[in-house]
Amino acid sequence: MNSTTSLRVKELNARNELSADQKAPAEQLEPDFALVQLDTTFVTLLLEISALESQHGDDREPRDAENFRSDEAGRTQKIESVLARLAPIERAIMATPARTIVGLGIKARHAAYVVSEHWDVPIEQVEWDARAVRLLIEAICKVAGVRLPFSNDADGALL
Repeated sequence: MNSTTSLRVKELNARNELSADQKAPAEQLEPDFALVQLDTTFVTLLLEISALESQHGDDREPRDAENFRSDEAGRTQKIESVLARLAPIERAIMATPARTIVGLGIKARHAAYVVSEHWDVPIEQVEWDARAVRLLIEAICKVAGVRLPFSNDADGALL
């Protein structure tokens, strides 16, 4: 091995070794493991609600009014059931302290869901206090690498 190759190998090894104050990615999440688990459930339930809501737009076949009301009532009941399962998850997210930037991002995602009306119009049309909240939540989510619970795009896609 020549001296240049030897220096490159040493440099790669140095980059791959963690300093005393650094942690491996799994260890970084350990303090917020409970929040990560809650977030997984939170996102799953939001996707379930989104799927149920999108079924409303999938009624392509003309139906009589009675069947439509029955389908709508069934869908509403399913959404309410998911919301009932979501409520304790939301309370747990609010009650669990964040210990890392990932945990803070999870809490910011939940806050965005709670105050989602701040994203209903372009930022220029949002009142000053709501704009401050929206920009703070977006900044935290960006730094934490956490997506908002809805899209900022016109399509309004979830996550």
